Amino acid sequence: MRINTHPGNIKNHTILQRLKRKTREFLDENSFLEVDLPVLSPALIPESYLEVFKTTFIFGSQKNNLYLTPSPELFLKRLLAQNVGDVYYLGKSYRNSDPTSTLHSFEFTMLELYQMNKNYFDIAEILLSLLNYLSDGKKITYKGNSISFSQWERISVAQAFQRFADVSTGDLFNHERFLKVAEKKGYHTQSFSYEDVWSQMYTQEIEPRLGMNGYPTLLYDYPKEFAALAKLNTYNLTAQRFEFYICGVELGDCYTELTDWKEQNIRFKEEQKRRKQSNRITHPIDKGFIQALQYGLEPCAGIAIGFDRLASIFANVSSIEETQVITISTDES
Repeated sequence: MRINTHPGNIKNHTILQRLKRKTREFLDENSFLEVDLPVLSPALIPESYLEVFKTTFIFGSQKNNLYLTPSPELFLKRLLAQNVGDVYYLGKSYRNSDPTSTLHSFEFTMLELYQMNKNYFDIAEILLSLLNYLSDGKKITYKGNSISFSQWERISVAQAFQRFADVSTGDLFNHERFLKVAEKKGYHTQSFSYEDVWSQMYTQEIEPRLGMNGYPTLLYDYPKEFAALAKLNTYNLTAQRFEFYICGVELGDCYTELTDWKEQNIRFKEEQKRRKQSNRITHPIDKGFIQALQYGLEPCAGIAIGFDRLASIFANVSSIEETQVITISTDES
């Protein structure tokens, strides 16, 4: 590990800071409450696809495990259950085993916001308004592509797999059939789960095609296997979740939030089991999160946005590091 300084990035860093200010302006004007939150917690939401940072609090003979939060969700949901209303956090989050690259860093800035009595498509509308506000109503240019925030390009996950990967809806949601299709396409399926192979195909054949037609792409209705905290649609194959993309870059993840505490508890146990199978760091399940749902969480929806990525697109640079003035590198050379 080493500390790197980047004085040449001041211009891009200024764009990042301007976007933060304008985001706060927009959300404040739309009656969202900004909250400061801890970044260390004794328990976390179990998410099988990511690794966490573990540390220890020491005071004399007292020792307690603490974990850097991969998102502020566990804290924000508690506040939502206590009827604080529309709320957001703009600050640092942490994910382990995520070495610095053009789009990833183990420490990053996240914008996470929630609206009460709204669903994922309602969030899509206020998000588009936010993006338009950040761009001052003008088009931006990223890697030679002109992007307008006047509308979404909307496409469902099923439509995207049919259009870009030639995978039918019937094959997409059936594990056995999907793995057979993937094998014929040349993907390695032996000893890999449906989720693993699905993610491979998604990354290689779907993501690069999104947000390439002059507007950001809203990709919605993911398989239920990829939405541990989202409300399911009525036919139980897909969840009320979307991600949005600009020029192949994923920028945000939105759910209509699951408010059934019993169902959430079942999903948490399943996710914790997957974490153990993947040999990830074992941490206590945040039971207070479940208790908050038991207390009563009104219908709501929320989105988490990788703010450094968003800034890199507005700055028209290829790496999130180019928006930072000091970074920690995993390169030991």
